Amino acid sequence: MKYFFIAGEASGDLHASNLIKELVKADPLAEIRGFGGELMERSGMQLMKHYREMSFMGFIPVLLNLRAIKRNFEQCEQDLNDFHPDVLILVDYPGFNLRMAKFARAMGIKVYYYISPKVWVWKSKRVKQIKELVDEMFTIFPFETEFYAKFGYKVNYVGNPVLDAVLEKRVEKPFDEFCAENNLNEKPVLALVPGSRMQEIKSLLPRMLKAVNSISSHQVVITAAPNIPDHVYIGLVNGYQVNVLRDRTYEVLQMADAALSASGTVTLETAILRCPQVVCYRMGGGALLFAIGKFFLGIKWVSLVNIILQRMAVPELLQHNCTVANIRKELKRVLENNECREQIAASYEELHKKLGGEGASARAAQLIVKKLQS
Repeated sequence: MKYFFIAGEASGDLHASNLIKELVKADPLAEIRGFGGELMERSGMQLMKHYREMSFMGFIPVLLNLRAIKRNFEQCEQDLNDFHPDVLILVDYPGFNLRMAKFARAMGIKVYYYISPKVWVWKSKRVKQIKELVDEMFTIFPFETEFYAKFGYKVNYVGNPVLDAVLEKRVEKPFDEFCAENNLNEKPVLALVPGSRMQEIKSLLPRMLKAVNSISSHQVVITAAPNIPDHVYIGLVNGYQVNVLRDRTYEVLQMADAALSASGTVTLETAILRCPQVVCYRMGGGALLFAIGKFFLGIKWVSLVNIILQRMAVPELLQHNCTVANIRKELKRVLENNECREQIAASYEELHKKLGGEGASARAAQLIVKKLQS
């Protein structure tokens, strides 16, 4: 069968790549093309466009790149028309993907969605679109089944692929060996994980750096996103005694005493690796945007850890609360307060149980092939 994938960011590239590996096992004759990243390409997909050319976040960046966005839509439509797959498999990234779902349905192509858009956080009105345009939804959080059921939409819960991706890359090595390999000293590690998008990195990393600058007990290690060039980090860390490591995020989190994490999938990855964390998020809009979100969207938490556990298991600093002083205060509490660390550890244990067992990508692939064949 013929499969066309669309993933628009680094986490989507990772999870789609693992799904592709399992699809090739379940369907040895599979032909796969799509929009995504190098991980998907290595797994067996013919890459038509890299997600780095598609990732525009926020009103102003979108406005400034309207022509590029239009070209992306047009190329994707042309590729779908030329390839005419049996199924279009969408991975999160709803702004682009739901438009392509409409185009595919008009062509008579089945539409499957792997990793639901976070409609349970905001834009629940998109559920109506999903019901109209998506033939099958494959979800990764247990609470999504109940959420979609409220709208009369049945989904397929396959388990969380983050668990597989993280545990697969978990390393077993002494701390001193890790430090020697990466030219680090022997101080305990403090990890800064400022996200995978240019805008969030430029917004969060300067605040994180100022917050940790006075902490002399630890060495600071920044994890570089695969799609962000080195010069971006070099410009931001100028004047600070820090280390920037690429392709070592899971190792760094495994070795770190604590982490400052951008809101997103990395908060879940950090929890799976049992690293205490403070979640940070700040974009344009400040206190006004925060108040609007609270009032109109009913948002209680933004980190996946807290959303899954339905409580404030790890501290979150959002929008106007994400200040240098607040980051420093919460980080010191996570580093120095044993009771706080024990509570986070207990929450992580509970989280592991809720995520279910390993093998989510394989379950999803087998179910996709089964549904297509039937």
